[in-house]
Amino acid sequence: MKLQRLAVLLGFLLTFLTPCFAHHMAVVVNKENTVGTVSAAHLSRIFRSEIKKWPDGKTVVLVLHKDSAGETETLERLNKMTDSEWKALIAAHKDSIVMADSDADVLKIVQSTSGAVGLVDVRSVDNSINVVRVDGKLPMESGYLPH
Repeated sequence: MKLQRLAVLLGFLLTFLTPCFAHHMAVVVNKENTVGTVSAAHLSRIFRSEIKKWPDGKTVVLVLHKDSAGETETLERLNKMTDSEWKALIAAHKDSIVMADSDADVLKIVQSTSGAVGLVDVRSVDNSINVVRVDGKLPMESGYLPH
């Protein structure tokens, strides 16, 4: 009986707590980028292609996933846009956005491209890039990015 209750409890926890961690994204930049923190409003302007240069004068290169529900949801909330508005923005700026298939590809592109910025799942972060604080917070801290 105790084993059955434990199994049910474990199943409940796995079912209901796992999605909580599914959309925690980290803003990552090239190691040469000296920007360590940005406001959510400034980051929104970067992802809307309104800001095209970093403070050091390097061109901002957006690196986005071709298909990532978590990234899309995060960016729609950050930019206060509907799905169709976000898709229209991407289509309008497709020449200035690099599309990647996976977090590993985003990391490779950001690592090798001066001025690059992207979003990856926090579990994919490694030491090849820098993680940017948003509103003074790091990934997994409450209020880091809307998710």
